[in-house]
Amino acid sequence: MRPKPQPRRRALHIAVWSLATVLVVTAGLVGVVLWQNSYEMDERQVSIHHGNSTLKGVLATPTDGRGRHGLIVYVHGDGPVDATHGDGYKPLWEANAKAGYASLSWDKPGVAGAPGDWLDQSMDDRADEAVAAIAWARARPDIDGDRIGLWGASQAGWVLPKIAAETPVSFVIAVSPAVNWLQQGRYNLLAELRADGASASRTKAEIARSDATRRLLERHASFEEFVKEMGRDADGMTADRWGFISRNHTADATQDLRTLLGVPVLLTLGGRDINVDTADTERVYSEVLNAGGALTVRRYPDGTHSLLKQSIEQSDLKTTLAALFSPRSLFADGFLDDQRQFLKDLGRGSNSTP
Repeated sequence: MRPKPQPRRRALHIAVWSLATVLVVTAGLVGVVLWQNSYEMDERQVSIHHGNSTLKGVLATPTDGRGRHGLIVYVHGDGPVDATHGDGYKPLWEANAKAGYASLSWDKPGVAGAPGDWLDQSMDDRADEAVAAIAWARARPDIDGDRIGLWGASQAGWVLPKIAAETPVSFVIAVSPAVNWLQQGRYNLLAELRADGASASRTKAEIARSDATRRLLERHASFEEFVKEMGRDADGMTADRWGFISRNHTADATQDLRTLLGVPVLLTLGGRDINVDTADTERVYSEVLNAGGALTVRRYPDGTHSLLKQSIEQSDLKTTLAALFSPRSLFADGFLDDQRQFLKDLGRGSNSTP
């Protein structure tokens, strides 16, 4: 008779095979993550001199072997955003590269070691920054200076037309752009209260608090005055943030948008956006730009303010898993394809082939 394995040996065999299985599965998962987060483009760190400062950026270029490419200059929304937006821009850059366009983006001042502080900036400051980046790009032999356009999200809606007023641009992609700062703020407040199922009394109190803040802004109140008047309702406001809001709260893109007349503009809007009144944004863009016949509007019913799928964005776990294993699937269906097609159509309508 064949001797039975000893219990200790059997346990050892089970442990070894279990460990081997875990290692194989782990290696497979790591491989999937690396594959899904590899993009068909070349990336390089760049430095752009702007006044007495330096913009720390990333230039992502197609791998098609062509000597010159068009370029999309990225203009961030609100907040401390780095050049890649935590790698969130990379699926967009890949879509651009497949259409024959390079992408340029940089860290906001004070982010990721960049000099300065983005909270010290006005919308005009941000436009000047982008103009300097475009001048830098036009001097490069690998960039076609006649095919440089802009991509901007949310707060960038106040910056994009200011850039176009200072330097020629070939096109604009506006993602969930705001039009009027104060109106956008009120819309966001009410939308969030509705989403929270706020009571009538809470809604009334929040509106009163918002009105009080507006009055303080109108009379150019200091941060100390704000804290004194709002007391417990200061809600975590900092002196730097108050300065940023005070500097920019009168922003309104309506008149500035006229600088984009005749420029091809792709306006992308999410049906689940609670930050920006997309219906009002579409109305203003249509009224101002439709006369030039160059406005294209794309709507994404499940898209949030960031044009991510709401079903994913509302869950931290789903967002993390998608970012690791399928980053391109984060975005609303059709969003990446529509931007790539927009760029390809530009190429067909010009003498240059992207």
